[in-house]
Amino acid sequence: MRIPTLITGCLASARRGLSALALAASLLSAPALAAEPLRIGYSDWPGWVAWQVAIDKGWLKEAGIDAKFEWFDYSASMDAFSAGKLDAVTCTNGDALVMGGNGAKNVMILLTDYSNGNDMIVGKPGVKSLADLKGKKVGLEVGLVEHLLLIDGLQKAGIKESDVTLVNAKTNETPQVLASGDVAAIGAWQPIAGQAMRGAAGARPLYTSADRPGLIYDVVTVTPASLAARRADWIKLVGLWDRVVDYIENPKTQADAVAIMSAKVGIEPTTFTRFLKGTKLMRLADGRAVMKDADGFGSLYGSSRHADAFNVKFEVYKTAQDVKSYIDPALTDGK
Repeated sequence: MRIPTLITGCLASARRGLSALALAASLLSAPALAAEPLRIGYSDWPGWVAWQVAIDKGWLKEAGIDAKFEWFDYSASMDAFSAGKLDAVTCTNGDALVMGGNGAKNVMILLTDYSNGNDMIVGKPGVKSLADLKGKKVGLEVGLVEHLLLIDGLQKAGIKESDVTLVNAKTNETPQVLASGDVAAIGAWQPIAGQAMRGAAGARPLYTSADRPGLIYDVVTVTPASLAARRADWIKLVGLWDRVVDYIENPKTQADAVAIMSAKVGIEPTTFTRFLKGTKLMRLADGRAVMKDADGFGSLYGSSRHADAFNVKFEVYKTAQDVKSYIDPALTDGK
């Protein structure tokens, strides 16, 4: 899926004793800042490329939304957000916590989708199940989202974490790692997982995000300052999401939607359609149900608490996060 990063975070400095002139200048600049377009970072994942439909169709302008969507590699988008260059970014719920835990606080305002098969643990030829990984090596990015998926699968299979040896490998290098035969399996997301399977004939998925819906949610998350200053604009953006999902899922318009999205990422529409099936797009009503505080993966809160515990255990950041402070469900209701 996405390429998370361990972000060092941003330092905010408070200045005291501003001169009257400086204070006046800051006050005068506030309206100008408010008039700037919302800056939103997005990257190559079907639930986020979906915004391209709204961009190309002119729906943002129709809805009175002044926003600039900026295209990034995934990790670069989070770096830009953490550096204060964006008002919002698309990411996983776990990575929203990673940014916040390293200094870039944020608030999740919209659930776009959950991973429904595109994230996977892929076994080399001859490895048929997670049980076959006992005593073997698995190549993945330690401490990141496919590691989270692997641990979940091992627990369900009754295998101890210590029974598997992890080999730290960048996700975009996992096809070569699997083909080398040095590991029994790799963890990756589409399209990289598909590349890995094509490069090792007979390789197969052992466990995917479809086996644990809600383990990996995808969101739009916003800086607290932008949310406070431009809440009405963010409400408009959230309110546009159902129109996007409807256009993608309606059989009469799906071909056009897929053409727009596949062109953005430079792949064939038929291939993109396959990836789209591994992503469960969520309408606002779906998000409303998931944005209720509860335990378990059926809740964004429960899923995020699970990710938080994982992040602390593997020292992605040091201190457990207050998950409630990262989620504002009210915008889904237009509030």
